[in-house]
Amino acid sequence: MRPAVLSDLVGQEHLTGPGGALRRVVEARSLGSLVLWGPPGTGKTTVARLLAHETDLIFEQISAIFSGVADLKKVFEAARLRQKMGQGTLLFVDEIHRFNRAQQDSFLPVMEDGTVVLIGATTENPSFALNAALLSRARVLTFRPLDEAAILRLLDRAQKQEARPLPLDEAARLALARFADGDGRAALTLAEEVWRAAGEGEVFDEAGLASVIQRRAPVYDKSEDGHYNLISALHKCVRGSDPDAALYYFCRMCDAGEDPRFLARRLVRMAVEDIGLADPQALIHARAAAEAYEQLGSPEGELALANAVIYLATAPKSNAAYTAYKGALATAKRAGSLAPPKTILNAPTRLMKEEGYGADYAYDHDAPHAFSGQDYWPPALGRQLFYDPPERGFEREIRKRLEFWEKLRRERSGRE
Repeated sequence: MRPAVLSDLVGQEHLTGPGGALRRVVEARSLGSLVLWGPPGTGKTTVARLLAHETDLIFEQISAIFSGVADLKKVFEAARLRQKMGQGTLLFVDEIHRFNRAQQDSFLPVMEDGTVVLIGATTENPSFALNAALLSRARVLTFRPLDEAAILRLLDRAQKQEARPLPLDEAARLALARFADGDGRAALTLAEEVWRAAGEGEVFDEAGLASVIQRRAPVYDKSEDGHYNLISALHKCVRGSDPDAALYYFCRMCDAGEDPRFLARRLVRMAVEDIGLADPQALIHARAAAEAYEQLGSPEGELALANAVIYLATAPKSNAAYTAYKGALATAKRAGSLAPPKTILNAPTRLMKEEGYGADYAYDHDAPHAFSGQDYWPPALGRQLFYDPPERGFEREIRKRLEFWEKLRRERSGRE
């Protein structure tokens, strides 16, 4: 089933179509080192083989899972011998992100002197998984998960090759394409299972298909890209006030086996970062949901977290407190150890009183409106503004208070 020519590759038309990066390489018959980044079963190994054939290079394949430095040295030496005889080598390294930094560095000299054309395949984000030095010498091509149409084309090819139809009705064929979850190799494996399971003349409907192949595990790695991509999506849906999309990504993570405690912690973060004081109850709800999960466990506890997802997504949004915190922190680091005004410092000893500590301090509860309007800032720094609440949610009331206090401050300082 592996394509013999580039045009047979399905699902990567952005690379293989007119003007695509892979199409240009084949037409020019000139190849540089590449990193192929994408999910499993999207054609990365196939492309490496096709490129070796199209550019007349010897194809060598190793896996970073099973290979070490000794294996790399053997491959490099064989490539050097070929180079002396005028024959180039395309070295395909599957799961290249599994190599450590030192092993990745070993590729640099043979890439630079032309001993090998390196094509690495990875399912992880190259920005984080590969050395910057290696990335600077290779072009990254992104492979996309196969869509439903691409999977169906693969199934059509499988039927032609086998010279027999898949024993599925149309609804079941579409369901099989969905079960594959963007993975062409998985689609063909599922097709094999269906052929094995079908009796003479038997055709499966969607329910029959589900009983045969059960359910394929979602593509999700709790420590890698899938984890970070989905939690990012969930956070942005909450921030964007879309409860339905937020619930969708929340349920995808739960369904894939994500630790609900991690989700609970992230919900607390969303409450303080994106809602803040626009709805002071948001943090209380997020914490209560986390506590409810601890009491109930799975699967009942996930409903409490789902409630929190909906509450946070539908709450008024404000990052004013978050922005104020970052601004104050930056100023604190920049300004250094400035002493507060002596007026607001305690004076427990006679010497400190003589030095002016606590002198002329105005006790706010004795002032009209319980507001003295005195200056609390270090004289060398002057008054700063960090917190600027918007006219949304509860912060509308906070803004009114701040504006009222600023009016009193100006009046009592003689500025108005």
